[in-house]
Order: sequence, then structure tokens, then C-alpha cells
Amino acid sequence: MTENTDISTDKTPKPVLNFIQEIIENDIRNNKNDARVHTRFPPEPNGYLHIGHAKSICLNFGLANKYNGKCNLRFDDTNPVKEDVEYVDSIMEDVRWLGFDWEDRLFYASDYFEQIYEFACQLIQKGKAYICDLSAEEISNLRGTTTQAGTESPYRNRTIEESLDLFHRMRAGEFAEGSHVLRAKIDMASPNMHMRDPILYRIIHTEHHRTGNKWCIYPMYDFAHGQSDSLERITHSICTLEFEVHRPLYDWFIRELEIYAPQQIEFARLNLSYTVMSKRKLLELVKNNYVNGWDDPRMPTICGLRRAGYTPESIRNFAETIGVARRDNIIDVALLEHCIREDLNKKAARVMTVMNPLKVIITNYPENQTEELDAINNPEDASMGTRKVPFSREIYIEREDFMEDAPKKYFRLAPGKEVRLRYAYYITCNDVIKDPETNEIIELHCTLDPLTKGGSSPDGRKVQGTIHWVSIQHAQQIQVNLYERLFTKENPEDLAEGEDFKINLNSNSLNVIKAYAEPYLGQNSVSGSKFQFERIGYFCADYNSTNHSPIFNRTVTLKDSWSKMQKS
Repeated sequence: MTENTDISTDKTPKPVLNFIQEIIENDIRNNKNDARVHTRFPPEPNGYLHIGHAKSICLNFGLANKYNGKCNLRFDDTNPVKEDVEYVDSIMEDVRWLGFDWEDRLFYASDYFEQIYEFACQLIQKGKAYICDLSAEEISNLRGTTTQAGTESPYRNRTIEESLDLFHRMRAGEFAEGSHVLRAKIDMASPNMHMRDPILYRIIHTEHHRTGNKWCIYPMYDFAHGQSDSLERITHSICTLEFEVHRPLYDWFIRELEIYAPQQIEFARLNLSYTVMSKRKLLELVKNNYVNGWDDPRMPTICGLRRAGYTPESIRNFAETIGVARRDNIIDVALLEHCIREDLNKKAARVMTVMNPLKVIITNYPENQTEELDAINNPEDASMGTRKVPFSREIYIEREDFMEDAPKKYFRLAPGKEVRLRYAYYITCNDVIKDPETNEIIELHCTLDPLTKGGSSPDGRKVQGTIHWVSIQHAQQIQVNLYERLFTKENPEDLAEGEDFKINLNSNSLNVIKAYAEPYLGQNSVSGSKFQFERIGYFCADYNSTNHSPIFNRTVTLKDSWSKMQKS
């Protein structure tokens, strides 16, 4: 979020505020809620968090930090069928990793089950809720449409005494799942479908991850969420736009129960190009093995981004850059990629790694000689120092850095052409050796100019091409996972009738190769280490837990299309 601002009447220039900040600052000026700012991040523990949740985390915790307030972490755990401790643990890890601290304010909706149950009893006693025996399908069929009013349940006029007795017996476990529900008695003709006698409680005979078998009835999310906010004295209940139509229902509960009223404010959720954000769809990808788990680096989950090499700083910067909007839009994923490039450019050590090797023999270099050359670890940060890179007679270069029949403006290696080896020497290609059967180029014979050690010439001559390399004798073989975007279509959910979003999956989203790296990479990497492979991209070490062999996941390529687009 932006820097703390003084909201007094001084004449100090103020930064531009988003609409939520404007609301909060107006509330503080008017001493609403005693000028308190208390937000919350309320995930359901039914899946792993994704980049959209990261935006919400940064917003809620960021507002609390900006206005010296508080932010709770609360799990809205009202459906034991879909929830798991695994998800709870992963969510807490993700929030901490992003750099936020809920201090002693860790809560669960299940903490309030007794109070929410009492709220439900109050509504029954006021004649504002009733037990309905219709099946879920029957309730849906009677709800009506956006142009046609719904039909009242035949159980709508049950007596208060009968509904209250049935509700107590539901809690006691007397009834089977689906046999009874508790519904609010509001308005079956309301133009807002959420006000047409919504379900408040249903029977679920499934053990809860926190309360065990204490309960067999569970509040619906819409009933538990607002009341949990109220019980925690939340001042600004910030949620995404899809909850705007739920707000009249939340307000109705607050009025009928006569309890403290948080202020709900809706903002546009994050929609990212080439990405799906639905937890249901992400779960489908995981369960059906389209990806390798929730933390697959192709996934938009926070744990997936972390494993891909994204940093907390880059994601916080992304959230700050996209800002807070009132209307839904699609953010170009290139902006997220730009943010991680900007961050890693300052932090990641440079190394030389060859992905598609072509052998080069320096014919005028002694066969048994090795020397160590100085290389800069990061030109953006002199404090990262230098390293030694071994050089020998036989090296690998990228096959793409040689062309036998090169055009005039080709600035890499070609027969008779001179090129600079990064940190090493100028070399000239003299001979091209080919496989006699396939005619494939298998090695190059080159000579170096010994006076150009370090990559410059004492006579001032210039070469326009610089390529990277590794010494074959000293190279470390590594596995490299070249990840591409998971979907080929900018909006994977823009589908014709009957189409499945999975038709837009990118069949080439992962390419596993063996590469060769200078020794520094293996000597200085632990799981999570970030590097720039010179001229290739940014990579993150991801060590195999079974044999500790290094694997490097590509975080992002070096090409920054978003940055170039902004400058054009």
C-alpha cells in the first residue's frame, strides 16, 4: 500500500487515494467507529490461495497498516465436506510469506458456532425463519427466475414453536441430511434472488476439522460471514464485487438481529489473462493430474508462484500497481511477469548455463590448462561481488549462437566470424565438424586471441556479439523445467456453449531438459535460490527431496513485453 498519510487539514500534498481509502479517511474524520480501522481476510479453507487472494491479502492488511489499525485472519469454515487442515496450514503459510502478521487475531467462524446458532433461534422466535422440509431441488425449482417471482414453501407458515423444536432436534442429530433446512422468511417476490427465503442452516453428518462431531448442522456462508464480522467488530468489511448482491441480505440479518453493523465495501476481483481463478476449476486441474499439485509452478496459486521463484515483494508490488477498481477487468499477466523481472533483476545472481549445447574446441589453447576468470555476480548490485568461472580448451555454447550460413547482420558465431565469450576471450570459428551420416554440426574448431582476456581488445577493435558458455570439464549437469503459460487463450473461460475450459490448456506448458551450468550454480544454490541464467531468463532452484538433485524452474523469460508496451 502507499505511505502513511496525514489526514488533518494541513497543506501537505497528499498522494492519490483509491475509493476505499477515501471512504476510510472520511470515516476517520467523522469519528465513525471511534476512528477505528479494523479489517479482516476471511478465506474459506477449501483450497489453496491464488494470486487473486494475494490482492485481497495485500489490500486488507495494507489498509490496517496504513491507518494504524488491525487486520484479522479468519477462516470461514462452515462446510466440513470441502474443508481440510491442509488448506488451513497452507493459507497461514501464504499470508506469512507475503509479509503480513495477524498477531494474536487468528479466528474461525467455528469459534462462533454457538452464537450463530443462537442468532438463528432469535430469527425463528421473531417469526423471521422457519424449518422447511423441501429437498434442495424442490427449493431451487420454487425460487423463480429474475423475471418471475418465486413460490412460497408449504412449510413457510409453520408455527414458531414447531420450527424451533425441529431446529433443536436437527442440532441433536435426529434427522438425515437433506430432510430439513432452516430458511429465512423474507420475500419470495424480491428482485434480488438472494432475498427469496435463503437457506440459513443445513444438516451435514461430517466431522469438522476443528469441532469434530459436536455439530451436525452448519450455517450457510451467507449467514455466518456477516455475523462473524459483527462479532469481531470489523469496521470495513471489504469483499469482491460478486458479494454486492449479497449485501441487502447481510444488512437484513444485522437489522433483524439488532447487532453491530460492519460497513461492506466491494471492489473488483483480480482477473488475470491466460489464467483461471476459480478454486473449483483449479481443484479439477489438480485432481485430474493436468498439473502436478497445487504448488505446480504453472498454477496461479501463491504456493505455485513461490515455487516458480516469485518473491513476496514482486507480488506486493503487483497488487499496488494494479490498484483497486470498482469494475471488473482483465489484467495482463505480462504486468505480473514485469514485476518479478524488476525485483529479480536487482537480487538474482547471474550465472552462465547452456540449454542446447554445441561443443567448441579452442585449438590454440593448451589441452591440460585451466584458468579462472572473473565474472560479475550482479551488475545492479556491486555488493554481490564477483565469482571465478573456470575456462578450458573445450567449452559448450548454445547451438542457437552459431549459424553456418549467417546473414550479414548476424552478430553471433559463424565461420570466419569473431565473437566475444562472456568474461573470457575473443574467438574466431575456423572449422565446422559435421556428422558424416546426418550432416548435423557436432563441434566447432575455433581459435582465441590471447590478448583479449577478460573480453576486451588492447588494440581497440570491437566485436558486436557476446555469447555465454561453460567449460565442459567443469560443467554441472542440471535439470531445467521450462514453464510456459498454462493456457493458450487470453481468456480461457471465454467459451462457446458446451465447451470446457480445459480445451484451452497449453500442451507445451512444460518442457523438461538437461542443461549444463558453471560450477558456481551448484555451489551456491539451495531450494528457493533465484538466479538469472544469462541471456535466457530467471530460474529458481527446486531441489528433489528424494535424491537432492538440483532442478531449476523457469520463473520468467528475460523478454519484458509489458515494459516495452508501456514505453511504446
